[in-house]
Amino acid sequence: MTSLKDVAKLASVSLMTVSRAINTPDKLNKQTYQRVMQAIEQLNYVPNLSARKIRGDGSGPRSIGVLALETAMTPYSVELLQAIEKTASQYQWNTFIVNLFDDNQADRAIDTLLSYRPDGIIYTAMGMRQVNIPAKLLHKPIVLANCITESNTLPCYIPDDYQGQYQAMQYVIEKGYQRPLCLYLSDNTLAGKRRRQALEQTWRDMGNDLSQLFSYHLPQIVPHTEQEYRQVLPIIQQHIHDKPDFDVVICGNDRIALLVYQYLLSIGLHIPNDVGVLGYDNMVGIGDLFYPPLTTVQLAHYEIGQQAALHIIENRPQTDTVYVACPFLNRQSL
Repeated sequence: MTSLKDVAKLASVSLMTVSRAINTPDKLNKQTYQRVMQAIEQLNYVPNLSARKIRGDGSGPRSIGVLALETAMTPYSVELLQAIEKTASQYQWNTFIVNLFDDNQADRAIDTLLSYRPDGIIYTAMGMRQVNIPAKLLHKPIVLANCITESNTLPCYIPDDYQGQYQAMQYVIEKGYQRPLCLYLSDNTLAGKRRRQALEQTWRDMGNDLSQLFSYHLPQIVPHTEQEYRQVLPIIQQHIHDKPDFDVVICGNDRIALLVYQYLLSIGLHIPNDVGVLGYDNMVGIGDLFYPPLTTVQLAHYEIGQQAALHIIENRPQTDTVYVACPFLNRQSL
């Protein structure tokens, strides 16, 4: 492996000069800097940033370590990681990601992350949830993205599910829908509870009675579409006789909306002429599959990742929860 000494020898300069060319090029004259850079390129030399961190000399770029709890496993939340990396790059910070598959067995992943001496840590999760932060991280510069913890002393950036559902439901009511069938996410999920609270509050605020709603929480989050379909189908079928009892289906997420589309279209109903459909999340890779295009709410993964990265880069002082707006996307399914 090429060393700093090899570069210095080829460029006919001292080790200090090579170090300056890499870290403080403004201190060298143009000719010397170019000679060192040519030697680095010729030898394919890569600076050892982790060694600088261990020495603590502050000469290397600053870095953010990302502890990703299932975040990199689905296309739905990968935008969060992308936002962290892009934002860090804009400020000349580095990022590295350590995947975590179970927050109750995190010691090895955390030790790996800490071994790189990051200047800050972002703990992310796929699917809004409450997580356990190991004690060894509590005294580090850490921010949570798309998750919360029991402690009120850590900064968290999470989607404003309440605002997103409230705004979307206002539109549903203004369009004249009067008999919603509501297929919420499991009530074991934070999003399922929060979105139901927002929907029901909107319904009341607009002068309606909760008895007009057909409300169901799906039993659980399942990994396969076929299992999810088996949860959704019986609920819809019990509300369809000669014609549907409902005039709009409010779906806990876009996956559920896709299943609703499939069933309604299979029995000859038209969207939105016969039944309207509202989704949630604007899931990557699914939106383009709907015809007509699905009206939904954008789950602000990118903005959450961006703000979490800026929290560390800008050394923001707040330690509370920040709710990131979820925009309503008005398409053609209502």
